[in-house]
Amino acid sequence: MTDAPQPTAPAAVSFPEALRWWFKLGCISFGGPAGQIAIMHRELVETRRWISENRFLHALNYCMLLPGPEAQQLATYIGWLMHGVRGGIAAGALFVLPSLILLIALSVAYVNLGAPLAADLLYGIRPAVVAIIAFAAWRIGSKVLRQKWLWPVPVAAFVALYTHVPFPAVIVAAALYGWLLRERLGSAAAQHAATAAHRPALIDDDTPTPPHVAYSSSRLVVILLFGVLLAGTVYASLAALYGFDSLFNAMGLFFGKAALVTFGGAYAVMPYVFQGAVVGHGWLSATQMMDGLALGETTPGPLIMVVAFVGFMGGWNGMPAEPLAAGLMGACVASFFTFLPSFIFIFAGAPWVERTRGSFRLAGPMSAITAAVVGAILSLALFFAAHVFWPQPGVDVVAMAIAVVGWVALWRNWLGMIPLIVLSAAVGAAYRLLG
Repeated sequence: MTDAPQPTAPAAVSFPEALRWWFKLGCISFGGPAGQIAIMHRELVETRRWISENRFLHALNYCMLLPGPEAQQLATYIGWLMHGVRGGIAAGALFVLPSLILLIALSVAYVNLGAPLAADLLYGIRPAVVAIIAFAAWRIGSKVLRQKWLWPVPVAAFVALYTHVPFPAVIVAAALYGWLLRERLGSAAAQHAATAAHRPALIDDDTPTPPHVAYSSSRLVVILLFGVLLAGTVYASLAALYGFDSLFNAMGLFFGKAALVTFGGAYAVMPYVFQGAVVGHGWLSATQMMDGLALGETTPGPLIMVVAFVGFMGGWNGMPAEPLAAGLMGACVASFFTFLPSFIFIFAGAPWVERTRGSFRLAGPMSAITAAVVGAILSLALFFAAHVFWPQPGVDVVAMAIAVVGWVALWRNWLGMIPLIVLSAAVGAAYRLLG
């Protein structure tokens, strides 16, 4: 009796084939970062076997520690592993391009359809978004808060944000707490890695390091300088066209800073964007911000693409003489300065991260940061709930009911996020039209 043949690693993937798949991912990546990471894991690890489980998780751990959209950064990381810098640029750009185009189109429709139809549709979507945010906090918390040492972190983060402590300070404090307890918090990550199932993959655990993955200090300097020069060139071009004190230069500085200091993905960046774009600069109203998040939930790609809506509305409201052109420019400026740091983080840091495979010293800070993000998400949910459930005047019982039913539907897995949003929009529109 002969043994069954052992599975072999898949054949090499051509660059055009990878391009087609990354574009497909950008078109189907609904469900926020958790859903997008799940899609990549199922397709790249389990089905196509382009990358092994351990390599995938190692890359994900690094992306979770970075500010910015972790799912887009993970796509960039894997694209870079497979085909170098061009692969990383293609994967990261194609991951966001479909959602950018679609969100700009929705933004144009939003400002042109006007209040009646948009308000009727968004009336039901807003409480659904509250349910989605609250469910995200519950889902992430149920996975992260399995060790008692992490339980105080989201509570402290929630209280700190409620008392207006800057979000970067909350993240730094959480990372320090995780570092101090790294031995306790890192044991769970080590145990998971030791028991993870393994199947041969194109980029396997023992795959020899290709030249473009090897760490080089000179390459690191070149990448950092290129990123600074590229950002500076775009900023200087905007200044030459519109002046240094222009709306678009202010957007470039704001969204570039947001990309550098906001950890935890889109849900975590929203309080920072709201504080700056709505309260600080007045580029859009709180209601428009909520509507933008609702539109962002209905499109594929990273949820942080809502910054394109913020930029569009800032241009539309800030330059009424040419609102459409200003809106398009605002959307592009916001998107460029939001995502440029993510590419630089991957190309600069990933070679060093690849050298640390097998080490779980960063697991403690990562776990604590993720726990703090749970508190940030709860803070965001409470803020939006206050605007949706307690409008002036009185209490909106119907909105509360939509949110509660939506949360239960997500929890019981009766509906996905997109069907929930569509159904909530229909219910809200029907109530407004018949009420």
